[in-house]
Amino acid sequence: MAGKVEIGETSTVVKKRPKMKDKTKETWAGILFVSPLIIGTSILVIIPIFMALIVSFTDYVFIRGMGEMTFTGLKNYTRMLTDAQFIKSLVNNLILLCAIPVSMGIALLLATIINKYVYFKSLFRVIYFMPFISSIVAIAVVFQLLFHPSFGPINEFLMWLGISDPPRWLADTRWALATIIIIQIWTGLGFNLIIYLAALQNIPKELYEAADMDGANFWGKFRRITVPMITPTSFFLFMMGIIGSFKSFELIVVLTGGGPNYATSTLVYYIYERAFLNLNSAYAAALSIFLLLFLLVLTIINWYGQKKWVHY
Repeated sequence: MAGKVEIGETSTVVKKRPKMKDKTKETWAGILFVSPLIIGTSILVIIPIFMALIVSFTDYVFIRGMGEMTFTGLKNYTRMLTDAQFIKSLVNNLILLCAIPVSMGIALLLATIINKYVYFKSLFRVIYFMPFISSIVAIAVVFQLLFHPSFGPINEFLMWLGISDPPRWLADTRWALATIIIIQIWTGLGFNLIIYLAALQNIPKELYEAADMDGANFWGKFRRITVPMITPTSFFLFMMGIIGSFKSFELIVVLTGGGPNYATSTLVYYIYERAFLNLNSAYAAALSIFLLLFLLVLTIINWYGQKKWVHY
């Protein structure tokens, strides 16, 4: 409600401030709506992180219970420095990051072609997006058959081309990780392509029309218009790719089980192995805290680094 105050020939409209009772109702309504997310995040994320931090300073084994747990200080963290399997898993994770720019580059090229030169864009979106929404386990089984060292179609084709000794792929320590990278590129291509297609359609057409009038070719428009205009999207996909790469687990479990000789072991798989196969819960907790901090540092570095190449 508003009150009207007349002074001579002028009038002033005075708005009444919302009552404190109304503000309280709005506050409680907001808390009510966000409470399911807060409760779920607290129970499933925040509390487990603090529990893992506490456990990482002990010798806790979950089958023995909390009663026999003793404080060991930084023993679990110093152990990482001499753990060859942990270092190998970390290096493998860093190598897996190579799949991110490759997948993004292929997706951007395909998205540019589909957006400008291809009809039935919706059909191609569905085709390329299918691997992303498919079951990772099913994809792993299919690729396990494709890359079979003796009877796989890929090696059969290579031998038909005249290669007498094709790679053993997942069974070879030299090729196993490269095979995982190939599969990750294929599975992540659809998501990157869909996001890039949406970003390309938001670029003003006037920019391309002006470039055409100036005589710019396809490469010039791509390099000076397309790439700078989609840098926020590229940053988003790059960060999601880093997080997804460090969460690689299903493919590793189904395809190789971390082998051969830890050639495909990742940090998440190594944490799983320590915690549930070797029953070393405290060391697994320390590894998980390290992974959390490592991702946090990478995120901060990329967040500040993006100011030099991302154009908003």
